[in-house]
Amino acid sequence: MKIQYLSTLALASILSLGMAAGCSNPCAAKTPPTGSTAIEVTTDPCAGKANPCAAKADPCAGKANPCASKSRSVGGPLAAELQGKPVLVDVFAEWCSACKNIAPTLAELEQDYQGKVHFVVLDMTNNATVAEAEAKAEQLGLSQFLAETKAQTGTLTIIDPATGTILEQHRNNPDKSAYTTVLDSALAQN
Repeated sequence: MKIQYLSTLALASILSLGMAAGCSNPCAAKTPPTGSTAIEVTTDPCAGKANPCAAKADPCAGKANPCASKSRSVGGPLAAELQGKPVLVDVFAEWCSACKNIAPTLAELEQDYQGKVHFVVLDMTNNATVAEAEAKAEQLGLSQFLAETKAQTGTLTIIDPATGTILEQHRNNPDKSAYTTVLDSALAQN
């Protein structure tokens, strides 16, 4: 049951991200996913009706994904003090259940990569810590990144400081290997 809930939540998150970008298929939510075992659909609300989206052109066809540049870069190189090592940014809040879930993984990463990776915490717990995080983000070259992710606590993001490229980003993912693979690859290139 918990897996079904998490799968449904993940699907809803993905769909809402697409809708925010203006590139969603309004019929996608009406059609059950093929091959899905996580979501049980007893009746199809669109059965027997013509698909209202079938004749419409995809509004994003031929256009660059407006989210691609936002999600793959923090806006440019990071501050000089972060150069030379991959940067792992933790968007954190004390009240965040996702943050508590990934805390053991983050602690292991900090121990395993001590001195090899820059760890940056941007605390969204309350107005005072948000103000501190915004000042810190501006100092480190992460202002654009924070503006785009501050509502997404429990997010860990690995960034190449030389280019500002986001190498990997996960929200509420306690799988340590999802991070170590990327960190090891980034360290091998330096």
